[in-house]
Parts: sequence; structure tokens; C-alpha cells
Amino acid sequence: MNSPPERSLSRGQAYVLGAAAVPMVAFGGMGAWGTYSNITSVFHRSATALGVVAAGEGATLVLALVLVGLTMLGQSAPTAVRIGLWTLPAVASLTGIAVAKNSTEAVVFAVTPMAMCVSAEGMGLLARRIVVYRTGVDAEAQRRSAAVMQRLAYHRARAANHPDKKARNGSELESWKLAKKVGAGDALLGANLVDVQRERMTDGADAALAGMFALPVTPPAHAVTDAPAPLAIEGADEEGVTPPMTGVTPPVTEEDTQVTPETETAPTEPVTPVTPPAELPVTLDEIAAVSSVPTPVVGEPLSDAQLVVVLRHLRYTDDPPLSYRQAVTAFREAGFVGGEQRVRRAWGSLMSHEESDA
Repeated sequence: MNSPPERSLSRGQAYVLGAAAVPMVAFGGMGAWGTYSNITSVFHRSATALGVVAAGEGATLVLALVLVGLTMLGQSAPTAVRIGLWTLPAVASLTGIAVAKNSTEAVVFAVTPMAMCVSAEGMGLLARRIVVYRTGVDAEAQRRSAAVMQRLAYHRARAANHPDKKARNGSELESWKLAKKVGAGDALLGANLVDVQRERMTDGADAALAGMFALPVTPPAHAVTDAPAPLAIEGADEEGVTPPMTGVTPPVTEEDTQVTPETETAPTEPVTPVTPPAELPVTLDEIAAVSSVPTPVVGEPLSDAQLVVVLRHLRYTDDPPLSYRQAVTAFREAGFVGGEQRVRRAWGSLMSHEESDA
């Protein structure tokens, strides 16, 4: 399915997002400065404190920038980057606990490096949401969905063909567990499903209203009836009444009384009724030729004009003509390619042409 068109951030949205990113960077820097002060108070050497900060908050900052950069490019972050965003601050926290002189200092030294971790995750999430809003593509959700579908395909094949019955049963159960995760967290998938249901509800409401408000069809006043016209009789008066016959009946002559001898007639053969040839349906190639468009091919993308040609052909393959739902079902079963919106627009164009022709 095609992605929605790219959108740009408004000026107000850009200001709000920038204002939200500033505290993240500031608090991450404050966490690094706090770790530096804590280590300096214990070792009294700046180089040692800088080394601890570089190994903890500094490395976390590098991974955060990598995460933000990949997200802005529309790519998913590798698993190592996501693990490092939490592992490196945890190492800095353990270092603070190890060098602390008492339990109070241990708690403070352990909490301080987590500011950089939260800041990095917040910046990555904000960048991801900006990309999803502008492009409609969630690379992270696609990565998770691809991983789930790959595992699901493996377990389905394993459940069907593995020689060990225990392995087949285990894969069958794992397949159902993975089925719950398909599409989880994919906002674009949810929006597309809502659009599909909205279209179906629109079609149902349109059909219901069309049935309620359809007007009955009445024959025109000047229609010709099927009753045969009366035969005109020569000599009839203006009212159409034949005058009575008067006079003397003519005499019977010998010619009238002559009997014609019976002749032997040959037996007649039974006459087979001749049925007119059935009218051949118009083919798709003929409709395409009349419409001056290339013949639509199954499995290949079709233009708008070709979609109209295919729908016209499918609609009149039966009597009465197919409805929209029946035509779309025949369209899919035949293997033609076309999005739901484009097929709907082509059907509307076909109906408008039929109404204008009528």
C-alpha cells in the first residue's frame, strides 16, 4: 500500500518540539556534570573523572546522536545501539556505587548517570515521531513487524513439516503467540484498517439510502401498446362499421361443383426449427480498442482508463449487470491490480457515463 503524502511541520509545531528538546539536552548535560563532580570528590583527579564521564555519559551521547540520525533518515536503529543506550549509563551507575564512601553517596552516584539515558531515549522517540508524522513511515514498527513475520513463517513451516511431533506442537503454540504481536504498535496499519472499515460503512449506507429513495419507473404517456391495430375494410363507413351485404346469391356453376381428384402426395419431412445464433459477448480487447487504451493485463498496474474498461467488461458479463461489490469481487478474483480508492473512482466514472448515455 502506498504511503501517505509527506507533510511539513508548521512553525508552531517546530517551536514546541524545539522547546521540548532543549530540556532533554540540558538535563543530560547536567547529569554528566554531576557524575564528573562525584568522581572528582572521590579521586581528586580531573582526568579520572573525565574518563568516567566519557565512558558513561559521553558514549551514551554518541549512541543517542546515532539513534536520532538514523531515525531522521527513516531507518531503524540496530539492536546494539538500543542496548548501549541503557547499558552504558548502568555501567556508570555501578562505577559510582563502587567508589562511594557510604550508602548515601552510593544512591546519589547511581542515580546521576541515568539523566543522560533518559535524555537520549527522549530525543530518539521525539525524532521518530517527527519522521512518522512527516512521512507516514514508522521504520521501527516495520522492523518489529518484519521480525515477527519472519519468525511466524518459520514456525508455521516447522509446525507443518517437522518430523518430530513434539516440535510441531511447540511451533504451533509459538505461532499463535506470535500472531498476537503482528501489527502491534503500527499506527499506520491501524489507520489503514480504520479507512477500510469507513469505506465499507459508506458503501452500506449508500446502498441503504439508494434503496429508500429510489423512484419507481413509469412508462411514458406516448408508449405504444402491444395490441394489434384494427384492419381497415374497404367500403366501411367512417365509424368503422361494415355495411350489411344485400342482393341475390349467385347461382352455382359446373365449375364450382367440379370435384378435383385426389392426388398422392409425398410424405413431408419434419421441419427442424432454425434458432438464430446467440449474440457473442463483447470481449475485453474490443472494449479496450473502442476506448483507445491498451488492453489491460492481469497482474500489471492499470491506468485509470484501463480500470474503467475492466469494470465495464466485468459489469456486463452477466444479466442483470453486476453491482459494485460483485464487480470488485470479480476484479480481485480475475487477478487485476488496483487500489481500493482508484477502483472506486473508476466505478464512479463508469456510472456517470451510463447515466449520461441514458
